[in-house]
Amino acid sequence: MAISKEELKRRACEAIDKNRDKIIELGDSIFAEPELGFKEFKTAEKIKKVFDELNYEYRDGVAITGVIAPLKGKSSKMKVAIMGELDAVVAPGHRCADSKTGAAHSCGHNAMIASLAGVAYALKGTGIMEELDGDIALMAVPAEEYVEIEYRNGLREEGKIHFLGGKQEFIRLGETDDVDIMVMQHALNNDIKGVKAIAHIAMNGFVGKLVRYIGKEAHAGGAPHLGINALNAATLGLQAVAMQRETFQEKDQIRVHPIMTKGGDLVNVVPADVRIETYIRGNNVEAIMDANAKVTRAFKAGGDAIGAKTIITDLPGYLPLEICEELTDVAYDNLIQLLPKETVLKGAPRSTGSTDAGDLAHLIPCVHSYFLGAEGVLHSENLEFVDKELSYVTAAKSLVMTAIDLLYNNAEIGQKVKESYKPKMTKQEYLKEWGKIDA
Repeated sequence: MAISKEELKRRACEAIDKNRDKIIELGDSIFAEPELGFKEFKTAEKIKKVFDELNYEYRDGVAITGVIAPLKGKSSKMKVAIMGELDAVVAPGHRCADSKTGAAHSCGHNAMIASLAGVAYALKGTGIMEELDGDIALMAVPAEEYVEIEYRNGLREEGKIHFLGGKQEFIRLGETDDVDIMVMQHALNNDIKGVKAIAHIAMNGFVGKLVRYIGKEAHAGGAPHLGINALNAATLGLQAVAMQRETFQEKDQIRVHPIMTKGGDLVNVVPADVRIETYIRGNNVEAIMDANAKVTRAFKAGGDAIGAKTIITDLPGYLPLEICEELTDVAYDNLIQLLPKETVLKGAPRSTGSTDAGDLAHLIPCVHSYFLGAEGVLHSENLEFVDKELSYVTAAKSLVMTAIDLLYNNAEIGQKVKESYKPKMTKQEYLKEWGKIDA
């Protein structure tokens, strides 16, 4: 006799509650030892220890630091990937920032891995997988934060990666080829009064960009006329970019936010090597590419004016993340089982941030829920988790409950979600059209 879906969800939540202290300890441990993308070796070891404890088979070293634990159902009508992100951002002033790298989990990804561990505990020894008509892959994914662009482009040139984001690399490597649906969650600061969770939020995409100005060194005080000042070229280029802003239309939500990663070598030498990293963000690819062409033209003008050589490298950033309504409904229905209905939103205004989940969502249905258990400003020195029960534990329950819904009873709901979803491109189109953006 089949066990009811409600009973499976009850068992999952009970197992998560039983392991609550371990889940919170893991989330806090990752928070205390942040690592940047494609360098998350300690974090990967921590989730591997959970899989080892549970006797799960897994593969590690996927896209350098990723870890995947595949779990088989009673049949394999579908596969659901449950993802968590391993990496941190840079916030040197954070109390838990790494003293050498400045990395800090003011992005909240530590909560993702904690909730992924919660799902792992929920599915071990509870009889749940034996009742599901589909498989689940627990995926700890590297490098969601698109940072250290020059470093990652170096990895790319060495052939270690092609894309600069972890989920993008998972797509390229074929790790999502047999995945039908992806489910994940993200921490958010609690700045929407009375709201504890949001089922899904659409997000913008972007192109990544490296700009290098090469000038000519000379004595900065004695003979500056013999040099070519690359910093002046960069200054002009940045001003030219700023002057393009009035041409960006509000409807496209274009954002250009460059940083200078190198401004020269010595104060008494005319700067001959100046480097800039930037994104060109927007809510649709056409507008992003139009803005990117303008930004390229502006940066090149700075070099032309001063006589510096300008080297511009465009890199595939992240595609916009859109909403799969049918899958969002499933996530929302589970959130309101876990939290008071009045504290849960199905959606919210589009975010002008970005995520590599947008790339995967162009291929398969994805849901990217939010739990508002943090306090402070995201990507800053003051983000803290004030509600770990919500961010780590309730989040884990929502993920596994959604997976159960999708794969129960011949994966009926999952099949409906998949059938109703219209991919924006195939994997082959994605690799050709987005992956070779700089070709």
